[in-house]
Amino acid sequence: MKRKKIIKAGIIVAIIGVVVAGAVGFYLFNMPHRDVQNTDADYAFTSTQIVNEYVADMDAANTKYLAVDGDSKILEIEGIVSKVSENFNKQQVVLLKRASDKAGVSATFTEETNLNASNLKIGELVTVKGVIRSGATFDEDLELYENVILEKSNVVIK
Repeated sequence: MKRKKIIKAGIIVAIIGVVVAGAVGFYLFNMPHRDVQNTDADYAFTSTQIVNEYVADMDAANTKYLAVDGDSKILEIEGIVSKVSENFNKQQVVLLKRASDKAGVSATFTEETNLNASNLKIGELVTVKGVIRSGATFDEDLELYENVILEKSNVVIK
């Protein structure tokens, strides 16, 4: 009889745990998303400046721009369009990089802003606004630099 009570209590605790986890997941999934394009940028740089800051001191730059809670800084980056491509999610990806730079800034656009990126031309000077997700790093195994990554990007019209 005591064993049945323990099993019953265990099942009740498990059900409560599943319900609480489901409610938290539902809340997080339906939270309002950050409106990057209608929020003022925290910093404005050229693609060369942000890359050089990361190459000089990656830890300091990560502390300055990236946040563990996902609320990383919004940046406006001015640079020369080096490449325009599309990722597997059908999002436009624009690489801002001068020929002399070690790395560039890779800006991934959203469904809503894809059209703005598709009109960009190689060699054009543009300003892109987005949320930073990772900084430029040097991969010792591959012996090459990795780009700064911006997400939720759009072209800034001045």
